[in-house]
Amino acid sequence: MENNVFEQLAKKYDTEERMELAKVIVEEVRLELQQSKSKSLIDYGSGTGLISLELSDLVDSILLIDSSKQMLEVAQGKISQKGIINAEVLYSDFTKETPELKADIVILSLVLLHIPDTKKILQELFGVLNNGGKLIIIDFDKNDKIHHPKVHNGFSQEELTKRLSEAGFKSIEMKTFYHGNRIFMNQDASMFMSSSMK
Repeated sequence: MENNVFEQLAKKYDTEERMELAKVIVEEVRLELQQSKSKSLIDYGSGTGLISLELSDLVDSILLIDSSKQMLEVAQGKISQKGIINAEVLYSDFTKETPELKADIVILSLVLLHIPDTKKILQELFGVLNNGGKLIIIDFDKNDKIHHPKVHNGFSQEELTKRLSEAGFKSIEMKTFYHGNRIFMNQDASMFMSSSMK
């Protein structure tokens, strides 16, 4: 994954479009996180915290993990500015090494499409989750109009279900929840949410 691209983007990452999209995702994830007050959450590939910092009232603690230091600096600034006391940031890249972390919930929002080896990352995340823990993935449905050397062109829900199952996850649920204009590499696209248990 090209870190420097995200490093350069960090300060200007929170564009109006990204914030609008984040709002849609947050609404969907909040429904999924009812009854999670006592739980710990990891936002893997958190970026500037557009998603998870809007969930801090629903969980016990949040750890924002990203492989871009600049993104995390912006996130840390928001944590301080908003006075969020149950959120921390951690610089790490699970595709290289997985720190000894545990959580009840892991969220990947528009992150999987940037990770070449999806099989490996799903195994790593399975290891991070506590027993009975939940993995929530938000990403784009497969889109044949998109061709990019560094990005998956979305995911087939059937294929992702199979990969999650192979990694050991059960109770896998998938649903498309949003269709938007020019939201994925300037193409119209739909987003899905997947929820699965360890």
